[in-house]
Amino acid sequence: MTIDLTDTSTGAIYEALTEARRRLGGAALGMVLTLIVETTEAAQYDAMRAANQAGREHPCRVLGVITRRPNAESRLDAEIRVGETGPGETILLRMYGAVGQHADSVLAPLLVPDVPVVTWWPGQAPEVPSQSPLGALAQRRVTDSAAGDGVQRVLANLAASYKPGDTDFGWTRLTPWRTLLAATFDVPHPPVARAEVLAERDNPSGDFLAAWLSLRLGVPVRRAVSAGPGITDVRFDTANGKIAISRHDGRTATLSKTGEPDRRVALHRRDQSELLAEELRRLDPDEVYAESLAWLFSDARTDDDHEADTFTLIGTTIPVGAAGAEAEQEIADQ
Repeated sequence: MTIDLTDTSTGAIYEALTEARRRLGGAALGMVLTLIVETTEAAQYDAMRAANQAGREHPCRVLGVITRRPNAESRLDAEIRVGETGPGETILLRMYGAVGQHADSVLAPLLVPDVPVVTWWPGQAPEVPSQSPLGALAQRRVTDSAAGDGVQRVLANLAASYKPGDTDFGWTRLTPWRTLLAATFDVPHPPVARAEVLAERDNPSGDFLAAWLSLRLGVPVRRAVSAGPGITDVRFDTANGKIAISRHDGRTATLSKTGEPDRRVALHRRDQSELLAEELRRLDPDEVYAESLAWLFSDARTDDDHEADTFTLIGTTIPVGAAGAEAEQEIADQ
């Protein structure tokens, strides 16, 4: 069922939503969270589709927010969808004029009572997500640094303004890589001396992976640039030779170890809905993300070439075995 409301109010939207549920025979809410999506007119189709697909796994009320023409006369339009795209509800709000400056006040009456709130910015994120009007409503705040202008600047802002509950798709995209790397180092292996991560320029996942490996393996890790797509190679120098994982097609990786036959491993790049669904499974603060983000801009970093976006992170003293066990546990808990 789709309901379009023009020049409306939050009260009228809530009444229309209640009536739609009654007509469909589902008066009870049964929502596990409220998902706020702050987007633009150009990006709203893909963003709302991803939110609705993730909502099939996590029934929720999706509140899409688009602010338009800030100098226009104040107006609120709403598009309500119930029972079409999944078990949840979708409300797309278009705010004109001054009302767009008070989006948090507009959304507050539409939040599902007594359930967590997650705010997602699929495009450019605010400089301080936790202090933005819609971010302040949420327990979890999801950004995508790869979609912003100036990845390094965005990551630096996220590091400087981090609050528990913040996370970023640049980190979420690493889950398959971290799973594979944890499994690789969960078996007996020679000591690792150094590592290198190769990814395309302005790829935040490559930066996060370098920081995570530096922290967990306790060795210097160099972040270098490749042609992509995404992360293409992770290489380790050990006392007995080299360990390498290469993925140049975005789908299948090759695990190579000196003196052993190569192994092929599925390692596909995931879309927005898969990334969002993963983040909605975990609503507590991600401490490992926070540690990796802070380490990325700590004194451990030495920029090799500012123009080439290459840098090296010195290692810590966390044992390799503990790193593998911890990474495995992180994945198991998700």
